[in-house]
Amino acid sequence: QVQLVESGGGLVQAGGSLRLSCAASGSIFSINVMGWYRQAPGKQRELVAALASGGSANYLDSVKDRFTISRDNAKNTMYLQMNSLKPEDTAVYYCKFRLMRGVVLTDYWGQGTQVTVSS
Repeated sequence: QVQLVESGGGLVQAGGSLRLSCAASGSIFSINVMGWYRQAPGKQRELVAALASGGSANYLDSVKDRFTISRDNAKNTMYLQMNSLKPEDTAVYYCKFRLMRGVVLTDYWGQGTQVTVSS
């Protein structure tokens, strides 16, 4: 079994920064892709940033040049550095690891961490 534990959320003023962490434990086999999602009240969950096993990253247009996704392989931890935060970034942020064993892909989710940006 795989567990993902997120940390780093909180309340910040517009223009501020936060760094989210997602630490994985358990049977971490081949990571296919990892990503950060967010869900604001009344809205669907959306992909904010994704990092493929080969190192390529993709971002939601509205966070490009402000957010950076990264990983520390030795610690099985993924990060999301969020700069120049805006009130519209307010949401619960979730991390997801997609692991591959043979041809089987399995998604694991974190519990979510609240990010609130005040104007």
